Amino acid sequence: MKNFSQALSKLSFILFFFCFSISIAQVKLSTWNIQHMGKSKSDEEISYIADALKTHDLIAIQEVVAGPGGAKAVARLADELNRKGAKWDYSISNPTKSSPYSSERYAYLWKTSRLKIVGKAWLDENFIDKIEREPYFIRLKDNDGHVFTVVSFHAVPKKKQPETEIKYFKKYPALYPEDELIFLGDFNIPNSHSVFNPLKKMNFISVFENQKTSLRTKCIDGDCLASEYDHIFLKTDNLSIIDCGVIHFYEDFENMKLARKISDHILLWVEVDFN
Repeated sequence: MKNFSQALSKLSFILFFFCFSISIAQVKLSTWNIQHMGKSKSDEEISYIADALKTHDLIAIQEVVAGPGGAKAVARLADELNRKGAKWDYSISNPTKSSPYSSERYAYLWKTSRLKIVGKAWLDENFIDKIEREPYFIRLKDNDGHVFTVVSFHAVPKKKQPETEIKYFKKYPALYPEDELIFLGDFNIPNSHSVFNPLKKMNFISVFENQKTSLRTKCIDGDCLASEYDHIFLKTDNLSIIDCGVIHFYEDFENMKLARKISDHILLWVEVDFN
């Protein structure tokens, strides 16, 4: 009986160690266009956003206000996340180099127990004269030492033909041949658009299909989402997709007017395993 108990205890330890080893290789990434992320966000709204994000490992945020209020809002969000059981770090871009009327910042926040930044995040300037809000790159390393690069982007509105910007994304794999690239953000066109075909031919896949992500001003027969604008593109050569989903945060509010004080887009997330 004693030998059996010892064997069972040893087996339990092996199973625990095996499961733990798997879990540290999994990373939950998310992207969220948080409309007018700046000083207009109240403490209650920042707390709500933190609650929505606290189970994630990496968060990419688009539409951070270019002025100092945007950077302060991200710092407030990081502080709020730090109060919810895990240590977080963050990086905020400089304002993009477009006109003052459309310039914005990007932000990344990540759990320090799961990810470490490699070098510094940067606004890519390869196509500075072609892309109005240049994408924001960050290299991160997971607990197994695997390095990957996330590219966050907010395209121009649909009426300004975002495909004229997105067509340059096909050049990034050659510009960064050593990087494992993950493209995400608000592209303002569906992922079925032909402009994404070159990336698809390079074995980048869209994590979501037929997923509307922008909010209507009013729900129509229970349909509260309008367009397929936000996407996550990645290659599965060196990773597996464990799970993915969206957060229909607007369901927590009495009406869309109140929900849109948080954002006019929903959040997308994907959990990947680099082993």
